Amino acid sequence: MQSSGVVLHTDKYQINMMYAHWINGTHNRKVVFEAYFRKLPFGNGYAVSAGLERIVDYIKNLRFEESDLVYLSEQEENYDPAFLEELRSMRFMGSLFSVKEGTLVFPNEPLIRVEGRMMEAQLVETALLNYMNYQTLIATKASRIKNVAGSDILMEFGTRRAQEADAALWGTRAAYLAGFDATSNMLAGKMFNIPTKGTHAHSWVQSFESEEEAFERFAQALPGQVTLLVDTYDTLNSGVPHAIALGKKLEAEGKQLSAVRLDSGDLAYLSIKTREMLDKAGLPYVKIVASNDLDEHTILSLKVQGARVDSWGVGTQLITAADQPTLGGVYKLVAREGADGDYLPTIKISGNPEKVTNPGIKDMYRLIDPETNKAIADYLCFPQEEQVPAGASLHLFNPSHPYLNKQLEKYRAESLLIPVFLNGKLVYDLPSLEEIRVYHREQLKLFWPEYLRMLNPEHYRLYMSDDVWETKNRLMKEHMKK
Repeated sequence: MQSSGVVLHTDKYQINMMYAHWINGTHNRKVVFEAYFRKLPFGNGYAVSAGLERIVDYIKNLRFEESDLVYLSEQEENYDPAFLEELRSMRFMGSLFSVKEGTLVFPNEPLIRVEGRMMEAQLVETALLNYMNYQTLIATKASRIKNVAGSDILMEFGTRRAQEADAALWGTRAAYLAGFDATSNMLAGKMFNIPTKGTHAHSWVQSFESEEEAFERFAQALPGQVTLLVDTYDTLNSGVPHAIALGKKLEAEGKQLSAVRLDSGDLAYLSIKTREMLDKAGLPYVKIVASNDLDEHTILSLKVQGARVDSWGVGTQLITAADQPTLGGVYKLVAREGADGDYLPTIKISGNPEKVTNPGIKDMYRLIDPETNKAIADYLCFPQEEQVPAGASLHLFNPSHPYLNKQLEKYRAESLLIPVFLNGKLVYDLPSLEEIRVYHREQLKLFWPEYLRMLNPEHYRLYMSDDVWETKNRLMKEHMKK
C-alpha cells in the first residue's frame, strides 16, 4: 500500500465543499470557525482540554502529496485538474487560536478558533475535531480518576483494549497530562517521555512448576523492581504467603520486595487481608497494586470499603472512555467575509435550542476573584469590547438563566484563547508534557471543590457580553423572518 500524508485524514464532504467553493469562486473568502462541545462527558463538572500538540503537528504538515492528488483524480466526482493543481500548492496560511492543553473547559466555550480562507478552514475540520474530541475525552476521564485516587499512584494499562495504536498512544498522553503517573505502553513512554511500569502476567507463573519458583526466577531477573502477581491460584493461601517468603529472603540479601498485585476477586477484602499479612510478616514497606477493570466509580467504592491499595492500574475503562466513548465536539462557522472585507457574524438556527450557535468572532476570559484566587465564571465578548482587559465593571448575563444576571466589580481576567498560528506561522512554543501536567494541577486549584466533585457537581457559569447576546437575538429574528 502506498503511503500518504495526513491531509486526507478528512471526510469526503470537506473535499466536495472545497471543490464547490472553488467552482463558485468563493474558495478564497475569509471565514472563522469555532470548535466546542455542547455537553460535559460523564456527568462531570468540567472537561480537560487536550489534543493541541497533535493539531499543531497536523497543521504544520498539511500538504497534498502526489499520491493524494492521484487518488483524488480517480474519484467519481471527476474533479477539475485545475482544482487539483490548486491543492498541490495549498498550505495552511490562516490563524488558529486555542485554549492551552490542561485547561479546565466547559460547554459552549470555543476551545479552538480557526481564521482563514474557506478552503483551508474547511479542510481542517475533521482532523481537528478527531484529535480534540478524543484526547479531551480521555484527559477528562483521567482527571476524574485522579480526583478520586488522590495521592495514590495511577498507571495506564489500556493499550491492548484501545481502539488501535493511535488511540493507545495519544490516550496515554492525555491520561498522563491529567494526572496519571506512568504507563505500560513502551512506545508512548518513548514518544512522550512518560515513566513506564510493568509487572508480569499470570502466564509467567503458569510457565513454571510452582508459584514459588516463578516468583524466585522473576526476582533473580529483575532484583531492583520485584512486583509479584499473587492471584494466579489462590491469593491469600498461596500467592501472598509465597510473596512474603520471597520478601523475607530478599531482605536477607539486602534487597526488597517492591509490591504485590491483585487482579481479581474482592479487591477491598483481599487488599485489607494482604496488608495485614504483609505487616504481620514485618514487610510494611511492600506496596499493594490493584488492577481489573477499574474506573473512578470502582476506585471510589473500594476506598469507601477501606481498601488498602497504594497503586491502581487502570486500563479498558480509561482508554476507551467506556461509559461515554465520545465527546461530541462540533466545528461551526461563526463569521464570514463581507463585501467590504469586514467580518459578518453568522448563526446556525436549530429546532433544538442547545444547537443554536453563538455568532461572531469572540474572545474568552476566565474571571477570577482576586481575594480568593478562585474562578468566578468564564466570559465571551467581541474583541472590540475593551471593558474586560481594562478591568471595568461587567454585566454578567447568562442566556440560559436570565434571572442570574449580576454586576461584577472586582476581578482578574485571564485570556483563554491564545494565538498558536498567525497567518500560517507557528507562534506558540509548545510546552513539555511535564509543564502541561503542572499547569493542569494549577487549573484545578482555581476552582472550588463543588465544581470538581464527581457526584452532582455545581454548574460553572459561562456568561456572554450584552453585545454578543444582542447580536445573537438580532440574527435569530432576521433569519426567522426569511
